[in-house]
Amino acid sequence: MQDTPLTTLAGVNAPEKYLLQFNNVEALKELLITYMVHSVGKDPAFATHQDWYYALCFLLRGILSERYINTTRAQYANKSRRVYYLSMEYLLGRQLNKNLLDLGIQGKVRDALAGLGQNLDTLIEIEHDPALGNGGLGRLAACYLESMVTHGYPGFGYGVRYDFGLFSQSIRDGQQIEHPDNWLRHGNPWEFKRPDVVYKVKFYGRSQCVENEDGHRRCEWLDAEPVIAMAYDMPIAGYGNDNVTNLRLWTARATGDFDLQKFNQGDYIKAVEAKTESETLSKILYPDDSTLSGQELRLKQEYFFVSSSLQDIIARFLRDHEDLDTLAEKTVIQLNDTHPALAIAELMHLLMDDHGYRWDKAWAITSSTFAFTNHTLLPEALERWPVAMLRHVLPLHLEIIYRINAQFLKKVQNIWPGDAAKLRTLSLIDDHEQSARMAHLAIVGSQKVNGVAKLHTELLRTNMFPEFDEMYPGKFINVTNGITPRRWLLQANPLLSALISEHIGAEWPRDLSQLSRLEPLVDDDAFKTRFMAIKAANKVRLAALIGKETGIDVDPAFLFDAQIKRIHEYKRQLLNVLHIITRYNRIREGRLPVAPRVIIFAGKAAPGYFMAKLIIRLIHDVAARINADPVAGDYLRVVFIPDYSVARAEIIIPGSDLSEQISTAGMEASGTGNMKLALNGALTIGTLDGANIEIAEAAGAENIFIFGLKAQEVESRRREGYSPWEVYHANAELKRALDMIGQGFFSPHEMDRYLGIYHALLDHGDHYMLLADYASYMACQDEVDTAYTDVPGWARKAVLNVARLGAFSSDRSIHDYARNIWNVEPLAKS
Repeated sequence: MQDTPLTTLAGVNAPEKYLLQFNNVEALKELLITYMVHSVGKDPAFATHQDWYYALCFLLRGILSERYINTTRAQYANKSRRVYYLSMEYLLGRQLNKNLLDLGIQGKVRDALAGLGQNLDTLIEIEHDPALGNGGLGRLAACYLESMVTHGYPGFGYGVRYDFGLFSQSIRDGQQIEHPDNWLRHGNPWEFKRPDVVYKVKFYGRSQCVENEDGHRRCEWLDAEPVIAMAYDMPIAGYGNDNVTNLRLWTARATGDFDLQKFNQGDYIKAVEAKTESETLSKILYPDDSTLSGQELRLKQEYFFVSSSLQDIIARFLRDHEDLDTLAEKTVIQLNDTHPALAIAELMHLLMDDHGYRWDKAWAITSSTFAFTNHTLLPEALERWPVAMLRHVLPLHLEIIYRINAQFLKKVQNIWPGDAAKLRTLSLIDDHEQSARMAHLAIVGSQKVNGVAKLHTELLRTNMFPEFDEMYPGKFINVTNGITPRRWLLQANPLLSALISEHIGAEWPRDLSQLSRLEPLVDDDAFKTRFMAIKAANKVRLAALIGKETGIDVDPAFLFDAQIKRIHEYKRQLLNVLHIITRYNRIREGRLPVAPRVIIFAGKAAPGYFMAKLIIRLIHDVAARINADPVAGDYLRVVFIPDYSVARAEIIIPGSDLSEQISTAGMEASGTGNMKLALNGALTIGTLDGANIEIAEAAGAENIFIFGLKAQEVESRRREGYSPWEVYHANAELKRALDMIGQGFFSPHEMDRYLGIYHALLDHGDHYMLLADYASYMACQDEVDTAYTDVPGWARKAVLNVARLGAFSSDRSIHDYARNIWNVEPLAKS
């Protein structure tokens, strides 16, 4: 049965065979009607747009399912080493248009739907972005899965099926309001529920360890409270081939539905209390951890994720192997940041306590199986868990972490005998804070550790983890992040994609390095004219989105200046606000800019991050003042597009002229928004931080606007005693802008609303060096204005940015991972 062709298994109506009929619009219409009746259960005569959306999705899902089975069979037949990608986030974006492009049938489907009185674009807009991520981390994971399957690597994703994701953002009186993002309200037509794929995940209780006569120590987890993890599968298609992989998402279920005895006694709340508490584990992404209960929920969520995933990986492995001796030879597990770091302790637990391995053998397998990607240079973002909380929630795993630490510290002592400071620095347990360091656990338990940009990796090795780098020569390597060109150019910018294909052919979506063939066209006036006309059309589309979402009319002839990213102090939206206020003051004085601007913000602030939410409110107050001032109207508009998402990014990015990448040097690990915007012809204004450095090297220094302190200069200024007050008093424009914020110019009904920002910048050290970079930033913005007025020159720079961004494809990143970390090969036919 295992080798039976799928077309035989499925009969004559196998969805894969439908592709043969997709060139026949009438046959395709019949297929859609069939799915409407058989799968959606609706009469086509009365079907809604949403019904037709589901009929189309179910048809495509059948094709993807067959291809996934065939892909998996080929990988197992090839005895491929498999990559399992563990990420707490996946920002997948809408899948309908992606799958149509991947299958190469978008045009025929559009024609067939038109024949049924439906518009494909209307159906695409029905789809809700899957709320499975927050920002760059989750979008990167989605790009990497897509690149793995496009190039035939045997990769498989694991995540959590959050009921409500992060949150949906609205703006009320300038303030962020969070709402549950009920993305599953109408179901998810792409997923397969797997009630037969369930695992028990334990919490609390106590551990009891017994040493056998032969010295083998085994532990039991007693009096634990179990939760059931149940799988949902989402097929992820490759582009331009028959490959499909899977993203397995876990949802939490109680071991029992409810307490019937309590229900019959009339205690209805208590009857379902255990069920409700269990299922909170997969309710939302990143519960607010400003309280101990929130921290505990997040810890449980992370362990729930890694335990279910590892149990599933082991179950898969044991289908074809008698034991786990060769697990590390056939499997690599990639940890996407520190969130899944508990997987190291969990694999040790499973190997020793469930499968009878001794410590040394279990550790040899574990430490050869994992690889770890670090995504941050912010010490506060490296997860730590209080020892007391670990002892309460995961008692067995705390013992394992202690034992790993004891073994590791013996090695440290051998290398640096008598050096107590080294022991404190490298220990997996911070004795002072009584916390477990998850990044340290991930480093010690992984065969490779990678940073995500050249500067980031260098700073990991020299500033953040120099002792680990010295202990483990060659363990730390760099894999610069990348983005999928299928989503971020082919799908998001069809007009530019068509122009590119017209000139260099249609192979570039699978090999982005081919964009370099556009370089000879940088001095072709006809090409540049068409290039800029496409940018203008995309700006019209973006202006329509701005008007719809904010009620503000903007002129597409203005320079569109975008800062679209998570709201955080180190990303320095505040520096942009200072620039906006200064620009506004100059306009009021009659110093009119040569290039009028629309300055566009989008992004969410973590619910418990007070300062980030205050920055959002300041942006809105500044925007309200400027947008209402008739003097500024012809030169400056400021907008904040709410509820930033992948779908909205696909409109904002192609329509932007300028990309704000202005983080404090040495604090942004890489960034991927910088790549997406540059690939769509936006010029970058930024610091020498993260991947900006590599983009500048690739695009050419003359085609990017760089300002500000370098990473080493930031550290030097801090060591030398940086004084924000000195900068404030030395720069009249800066002083005026800050005073307007601090003295209530933008909040006349609450004069002290922004005193917290004012004091953070002046009295509390200006940690992110906004004031230190202000003058350089303003001078660079003046350069932007001048450059934008030179239309042919700007077009030339924009084309070169597109032509030279080939190295920033996620395909290149995945090839680097496969070659330098995973040691895997693609299937030959891919």
